[in-house]
Amino acid sequence: MKKHLIVLLFIATIVGCKSTSVVNTKVDNKTERILKGNWTITSVNYPGSDYIKVESFYLADSKCFVNSNWNFISNNNKGDMKLNNSSSACIDYSSPITWYLNKEGQFVLKFTNDYKAKEVSNGFVLTINNVTETSFDLVDKINVAGSIKSITYTFQKN
Repeated sequence: MKKHLIVLLFIATIVGCKSTSVVNTKVDNKTERILKGNWTITSVNYPGSDYIKVESFYLADSKCFVNSNWNFISNNNKGDMKLNNSSSACIDYSSPITWYLNKEGQFVLKFTNDYKAKEVSNGFVLTINNVTETSFDLVDKINVAGSIKSITYTFQKN
């Protein structure tokens, strides 16, 4: 009987010491539901934006993202985006996307271009700030002449 009790205590100790880092994968579903719907980027700001050109998401000049349309579907973390800037310097581009808020509260984004998300190895992790029912900001870090700066994309709900 003592032998069985010792074995049970040993098993309980092992199960009780299980790491929670792998198990704790909660996402911020409340904020994801707020982001559901159609949004437009109304501005893109970063230090030196009048003098320095920045290519956003390896796609186009950051200024080309002003007036772009984004659709976020919260129940499956998919959506799409379309560049709508009429400037001749901007390209026409649209893509399906996948997105979610990770357990650290960061916005994770992939442009899937009709591939499955697991087939796309490139993605972006941005900070999400100032979330309301009608607006939010996504902040990316960029390297400008060896110095890390923040680039802020301001979204407004349509």
